[in-house]
Amino acid sequence: MPFNIALSGLNAASKDLEVTANNIANTATTGFKGSRTQFAELFNAAGPNLSSSQTGSGVRLTNVAQQFTTGSVETTNNSLDFAISGDGFFTVRDGKGFSYTRAGAFQKDQNGYVMNASGQRLQVFPSVAGGTFDTSTLTDLQLFTAQNAAKATGTVQMSLNLPSDATPPATPFNPLTDPSSYNQATPFTAYDSLGATHSGVVYFAKDPAANVWNASLYIDGGSTGASQQLTFNSSGALVTPANGMLNFPAVSVSPGADPMQLNLDMSKATQFGNAYAASAINQNGYPTGILSSIDVSREGVVQAKYSNGQTSALGQLALAQFSNEQGLRQLDNTNWAASYDSGTPVMGAAGGGTFGSVQAGALEASNTADLTAQLVNMIKAQRNYQANAQVISTDNQLTQTIINIRS
Repeated sequence: MPFNIALSGLNAASKDLEVTANNIANTATTGFKGSRTQFAELFNAAGPNLSSSQTGSGVRLTNVAQQFTTGSVETTNNSLDFAISGDGFFTVRDGKGFSYTRAGAFQKDQNGYVMNASGQRLQVFPSVAGGTFDTSTLTDLQLFTAQNAAKATGTVQMSLNLPSDATPPATPFNPLTDPSSYNQATPFTAYDSLGATHSGVVYFAKDPAANVWNASLYIDGGSTGASQQLTFNSSGALVTPANGMLNFPAVSVSPGADPMQLNLDMSKATQFGNAYAASAINQNGYPTGILSSIDVSREGVVQAKYSNGQTSALGQLALAQFSNEQGLRQLDNTNWAASYDSGTPVMGAAGGGTFGSVQAGALEASNTADLTAQLVNMIKAQRNYQANAQVISTDNQLTQTIINIRS
């Protein structure tokens, strides 16, 4: 009997050493969660009310429990490295279905899909109109490698002051050959529907009438039509046009591009003092752009940034929670799968409800990275193994003694 009891102890200590060895081996594994062995006593009773005189029958392994404590977050400055500060799992997908992980080391494949080292694609809630996300469905996160489409300039807003003491030009208006035929010139850059740049200039010439200016728009050295008037009151504020918009007719620009029609927003124009000053010139067009970087917020919103200064929301990281994390079925590559015991995954966005927040440019380290506790467990398991081995040796000696007595 002692042989069997001690043998069960050897098996238990050996399993404890295996679990500890696995914890130590994965101290550098991103998102790894250590395990802990759990044991129970074996007790056999031959009949009722005999437990007071019955000895135990050894020990057995009941569970290898995952420890889901959070590991330390380490900064990497890699834009596709993510860590979760709090509860939740990243959701990934391959041909076998969905699985869940705390390992946030991702990369981009040749088609722009974001995946982990095993080829599983990171899942997000897709972006919909209005800057929101459809939390009822999941999709693969893809960083679009195509260029961001250009937008033709439609409105140019000018914040400027025209001098109140300006005198009308003495010569007929001809800005390309006679600089004295106008008082001020304000250049700007505009874009056509294909993203090509064009040089625009607004020429301001004082009208003989009091507080009236004539504005003429030229694109690439060509006129867009007759000049239009700006009228100010005696306090220097713009009176006409009432909405401050000067609408010029469309002009043909680059071959293949749509005709360019520009509206000048002069609502912030004034007529004060004796000096011309332009404080701001803004236009609403931009050229084509290529993907330059991505930005991920604490809520898991993935924004693509393009070289033309534009941004586009690609999706929101889909996090998962479970009512019983211990019931998750452990897979390889630091992944888990949902099971009957874990319950159905509850999907949500970072920062919402009990979900943790996302930290971009960082990774969650193994929660066994601190080796002190693991080394202590290893020493304890080693001593348990040695003690049980000694029991077998002692029982062997006793059996040998009995055999010698009989002989």
